Amino acid sequence: MQKKQFNKNLNVPNTLTVIRFFLIIPFVYYFMNNSYLAAFIILGISGVTDMLDGMIARKFNQFTELGQMLDPLFDKMTQAAVAVCFAIKEPNLIPLLAIFIVKESLMVAGAINLISRNKKRPGGSKWYGKVATVLFYFSFGTLVALKWIWNYESLLLNVVLLSITAVFMIYAFVRYAKIYVEILHSDDPQYNIDIREVMDKKKKMRS
Repeated sequence: MQKKQFNKNLNVPNTLTVIRFFLIIPFVYYFMNNSYLAAFIILGISGVTDMLDGMIARKFNQFTELGQMLDPLFDKMTQAAVAVCFAIKEPNLIPLLAIFIVKESLMVAGAINLISRNKKRPGGSKWYGKVATVLFYFSFGTLVALKWIWNYESLLLNVVLLSITAVFMIYAFVRYAKIYVEILHSDDPQYNIDIREVMDKKKKMRS
């Protein structure tokens, strides 16, 4: 009898990544229903999971192709959801928030294009992407806490925090765009991904 193969995708970092995805819905629900403390707590938990999944993956060498694809995708979905919620509540911040939405949309489209059309693996998260994410959580978390929990509002503070975050996110986008172009035109087999082979492996692990 053949010994059942362990599915390496079932690990702590990937679990934390999936949890971050499911936290999007309650965040949007609480935020749009003016339950800002609950929304702030959920956003904080989401940020912690984003920090821990990478730390655990590096410490225990639990990197997987699935995790490297889902982690940046769910980061982008979380950031887009938060940006849209803020745009609805604070229309005067729409120009700055649009930067976040456009950046994340373009990066998701690029990743989908690499995987579906070019059968190539998108590059994983880099330090500048993680820093941009930390700034994102810090800026929006601070704005939520100050205005809707402690009833303090400053347009100048809003613009400063979001501008700093936007500048670094643009920087991260430019760096990621260079990697995208490099992968797109590269013949290096390390970037190749066979989706059918990956699915076949998953089926064998389940059987």
